[in-house]
Amino acid sequence: MNLKIFFTWWNRQTLGTFLKTLFFGKYVGRDEFGNKYYKSKQNERWVIYSNKIEATKITSDWFMWMHHTIDKIPNNNEKKYNWQKNHSENKTGTKDSYKPTKIKKGDKLRKYETWK
Repeated sequence: MNLKIFFTWWNRQTLGTFLKTLFFGKYVGRDEFGNKYYKSKQNERWVIYSNKIEATKITSDWFMWMHHTIDKIPNNNEKKYNWQKNHSENKTGTKDSYKPTKIKKGDKLRKYETWK
C-alpha cells in the first residue's frame, strides 16, 4: 500500500476515511468507474473514488443510493434502455468542455458571442 494516501486527501481518501472504512465500513458495491461504496451500521454511506476525486463521477443510480433516495443497491448489469446515454463526468474547465461555435437565431446561424 502506498503511504501517501494517509497524508494527502487528493489521493482518494484521508487517514480518517481509511480508518472509518476499515473499522466501520461494510462494502456494498462498485460502479463501472471503479468507485467503491460503503455504509455503516447507522446507514451512513460514503464513496472511495478510484482515481481523481470528482463528485460528478458518481452515476445517477449510485447518487440516489448515496442520498438515501433508494435503498436498493444499484446493479451495473441492469439492462438500460437504448435511449439512455452512458454517464460522463462534468467536463467544465477542461479541454473537453462544450464550447458552442454558432447559435441559431430564427432562421439564421450567427457566431456565438460571449457576455460582456
